Amino acid sequence: MPRTTTSTPSPTPTSLPRATALGLALAALATVVWSGSFVTSRALHDSVPPVQQAFWRWLVALAAVAPFGARQAWRQREVIRRHLGFVAIASLLGVTVYNTLVNQAGLTTPAANMGMIMAASPVLMAVFERASGVRLGVRRVAGLLVACAGVVLLIGSGAGGARFAAGDLWMVAAACCFGAYSGLLRRKPAELGGTAFLFTTFLLGTALLLPAQGVSVAVQGGFDPTPGTVLPILYVGIASSAVAFFAWNRAIALVGPSRAGAVYYLQPVCVALLSWAVLGEATGWTQAVCMALILGGVVLGAASRR
Repeated sequence: MPRTTTSTPSPTPTSLPRATALGLALAALATVVWSGSFVTSRALHDSVPPVQQAFWRWLVALAAVAPFGARQAWRQREVIRRHLGFVAIASLLGVTVYNTLVNQAGLTTPAANMGMIMAASPVLMAVFERASGVRLGVRRVAGLLVACAGVVLLIGSGAGGARFAAGDLWMVAAACCFGAYSGLLRRKPAELGGTAFLFTTFLLGTALLLPAQGVSVAVQGGFDPTPGTVLPILYVGIASSAVAFFAWNRAIALVGPSRAGAVYYLQPVCVALLSWAVLGEATGWTQAVCMALILGGVVLGAASRR
């Protein structure tokens, strides 16, 4: 797939730090909001089938983005048509497959485990970025390794009762999908607007889920639309999808996948705290030590490339 580039004016020295700070802040916002979606997926595991969670999540997200993105997508329909292959792959990885795998993992895997395994995706983001010819720098690689060590130690110690379950394999697949999606964003055509891209990927991703949704309803039946099911779906549809994906896509554009990925290492920390506060999943001092390693790696890895 050819890479689309456009000539842009060189940023001024003062604009670079501002753009970097904004990119890191947006990556942190997306990470914190997404942490809640793991807890939500785990909370809904016995009431809403995984495919139906994903379908209604993206249908809500599509409705939330439509007032802002539908008109822009229509104006850019020729651009979208030219790059339909790219948009379709991004829709499949980031919308159709990724969250469906997360929901499937939530059937058997604690939310803390889900967050810890997803923390492997920044390594994949860095690999994809390096493969595209971007130099990562010693400090950023060191930060990624320190944070990754904290994640590995956290999982290996069994802290907080963390034990591998069948759903962990689904989470590994989800981490690979998200890492590939984030790496792909680096190649987003410059002429394709962010809101138009978001709306189009939500639309295509939801359409690709339709056959699986039909099978799930026919085989497993629907779910009861109670406050306990509807409110979490609204949260993941509006906050974790419309808001967080826009913030993440913008962060990738500003600071690149590897630096945004360093911030993404905060995910297991946020998920562990939320799962402890909301679901009552256990935590302990070993988790605190590992989280300190993760946080230190984030600070180091998000620093300037050197």
